[in-house]
Amino acid sequence: MHVLVLGGTTEARRLAEVLHPRPGLRVTSSLAGRVAAPRLPPGEVRIGGFGGAAGMAAWLREHAVGAVIDATHPFAETISFNAAEATATTHVPLLALRRPGWVPGEGDDWREVTSLAQAARAVRDAGRRVFLTTGRMGLAAFAPINDAFFLVRSVDAPEPPCPPHMELLLDRGPFTLDGEREVIARHRLDVLVTKDSGGAATAPKLTAAREAGLPVIIVRRPPTPGGVPVAATVEEAATWVQTLSGAPFGSASG
Repeated sequence: MHVLVLGGTTEARRLAEVLHPRPGLRVTSSLAGRVAAPRLPPGEVRIGGFGGAAGMAAWLREHAVGAVIDATHPFAETISFNAAEATATTHVPLLALRRPGWVPGEGDDWREVTSLAQAARAVRDAGRRVFLTTGRMGLAAFAPINDAFFLVRSVDAPEPPCPPHMELLLDRGPFTLDGEREVIARHRLDVLVTKDSGGAATAPKLTAAREAGLPVIIVRRPPTPGGVPVAATVEEAATWVQTLSGAPFGSASG
């Protein structure tokens, strides 16, 4: 069975590592190509868009795909809805693999918003030295703010428009708690802006923000397309593939 993994996340790469060695499975990972030097998973890899839902449907037919797992970033809304439409058109089973979102703990000062535009408006009342960890896409929402400093952390350099008072920190997770504490202290940051990406790789910034008394402006996730089943772990997704393929291949951790 040919399995298409819509990837770009740690979970997608781990899933490819689990599925690729299994007999009877052909695994192709699809990456958007927005990162200059992505960590490539095992198996076949394609890079670039499909050309919308119709283009994806054509690709599924051409390559005889038997199952699709949407393991993209929780905020990759367009590709998720394209996948739902393409698989419905071609009658190919679809599963969404989504790491659980973050949950505030005691002492957290979280201010939830639904978009980057709302986050930019919230910044004006929250602080003047901003730790902006929403990625390089969407910085235009913060470009009009000229009375605040932004430390922008991103894997790759962003393109303008960007905030006028900005320092760029090129780095890739996972991050450590000590490292996040040092970043906040060294740059004298007083507010954190992030997306609810979930997972452990970038969660230490939330703990460091709580310890430092920083408010956290957090962008809530967009909804998963209706009717699409969701797996929370790589193991659950691998079991789903096993059930579809009818071929036992042992533990998902092997």
